[in-house]
Amino acid sequence: MTKDVIALTPKMPDTAALLVALAAGGGGLDAATAGEGAVVQLLGAGGRPLVSVEAPVLVQVPGEAQRLLGTPSATPVWWTETRASTAVPEAAELAGAVAGRLAEVLGGTVWPEGAGRVTTVPVDSEASAAPAPAGALPTVDVVTESTAVVLADRPVVPLTAWLSDVLRTTASFGAALHIVTPAHCRLSLPLRTVLTGAPNRWVVQDPACGYYDGLSGAVLAWQDGTFAPVRDEQGQARLAEAFRRPATGPGERRLTVHLRTEHPAEADTLLGGALETAWHALTGAGPAGWGTAEPVNLPWSPRQFTDLARSRMPEPTLVTAVGRPERPALATVRVTRTATGVEEDVTLSLGYGPSEEVPLGAVEELAGALVTGHGLVSMLVSVGPGRRDLSLTPRLTAPAVPVSFTLGARGVTEATLSQARRPPLALKPVQVGPERRPGLHYPLGDGTDPAAWETLSTLLTHLRTAVPPLP
Repeated sequence: MTKDVIALTPKMPDTAALLVALAAGGGGLDAATAGEGAVVQLLGAGGRPLVSVEAPVLVQVPGEAQRLLGTPSATPVWWTETRASTAVPEAAELAGAVAGRLAEVLGGTVWPEGAGRVTTVPVDSEASAAPAPAGALPTVDVVTESTAVVLADRPVVPLTAWLSDVLRTTASFGAALHIVTPAHCRLSLPLRTVLTGAPNRWVVQDPACGYYDGLSGAVLAWQDGTFAPVRDEQGQARLAEAFRRPATGPGERRLTVHLRTEHPAEADTLLGGALETAWHALTGAGPAGWGTAEPVNLPWSPRQFTDLARSRMPEPTLVTAVGRPERPALATVRVTRTATGVEEDVTLSLGYGPSEEVPLGAVEELAGALVTGHGLVSMLVSVGPGRRDLSLTPRLTAPAVPVSFTLGARGVTEATLSQARRPPLALKPVQVGPERRPGLHYPLGDGTDPAAWETLSTLLTHLRTAVPPLP
């Protein structure tokens, strides 16, 4: 049974409903709060956490249950996660009992189906009596001096509020976060974004080699309290055979837009405009929702997004935006306060099936709109293989190929229009934006020729001699 159980209810889980749900575990268990009251825990003997119940989230964005759980759900819906400790075998059934009772009281459903059918779960007091390791995070499965290990088994492992908190906590004391999943699990793009780079890992279980890194394919083993690559006599990491299998269906592609904008740090500055413009240009509609974690729960609102970022400054803000279910689109936005203003770094991804056309013809017009009205610094557009639903499998995937690069007005001014228009390449940039402060749009191909990477490298080398760092 999965260690995560989720109750989806049309009504808000109030205090009375939560108390009834917690009582489903039977007697002999204590309750406590953690995370400044955002988490309720059922404790076994010795105070060991058995089940943690997260604060309910009102999801107002259609399609989030389908995207993350593979099950449809009407919106708005209250999403309440319970997570069981793997240290006690009965804890998984206890989590199911709590979520099941909550759904029963409020007229909702439970994911996974059937997980909430147990009503009373006996817990072995001896098994639960051992105290949690010193400094352990609530319901993290293994904690060592160097690594926190989380076991997950769900269709798509998302960047939940709880997992974000675990990641921040481990980073604060220089530890790694290793997420261990079966091979059938996928990662959401937001989780992939924050998990990139050592010391964090996606660890995939594999019957042939034990474990491998879901992002690099390196065979892993548990060594000295962490997962580390298994090396051959020459000191090289071995690549798992499972990693070489096809990652996507035939013809599935992903369009990715990396863009950076800069705005003055003024009271009337409104963020999210560039993202909204790009979304409209490429899909015909704007973002459906946004949030700081998954599931994405809030209807899209540039004003609320701006207010959140302003309240967190000078610290950066990272948010996720999603589109409508019929057109898979997802973006991460990082807002940073700089010495000269406010920067938005946006990565927008869109998924396409074999019979769907990738809207490359809209990119040049989008470049002009971003230069004209949104303070574009630079934009790189690429196309490559990828699942239409935008989730990631633990498989080797060919890299995306650049389609175009756009340099904003500031970069063109600093490089001079004359120099920026004459790269040492057989391509002709297109002037976009206003005549007095134009940008330049450089077509690089249709996304099928990997040689476009070399062309892009030559172009950036030419431009970097006179402009700020480019992505």
